[in-house]
Amino acid sequence: MQVIGDFTIVPIGVGVSLSKYVAACERVLDELGVVHQLHANGTNVQGEWDEVFTAIRRCHEAIHGMGAPRISTIIKVGTRTDREQTMAEKVASVQEKI
Repeated sequence: MQVIGDFTIVPIGVGVSLSKYVAACERVLDELGVVHQLHANGTNVQGEWDEVFTAIRRCHEAIHGMGAPRISTIIKVGTRTDREQTMAEKVASVQEKI
């Protein structure tokens, strides 16, 4: 099943600057070849259900591997059964109407 998701990973107990942890997760997503887009408060990702959730798990593993003792993650997902849709198509649909 195809999914478009949005997730925000927040390492806890590592101080106030989180950019190095976000960068580590972005590297994981790049290495896995998952379609993704970083934004100011998280990351959008698209792909097969298992691929997306495996990527999020791998981000957790990478961040814990950097010494983060706790992580809190917020995940939103959307699926469709009538057709496949990409993140870019969703954005373009709104932009056409602006």
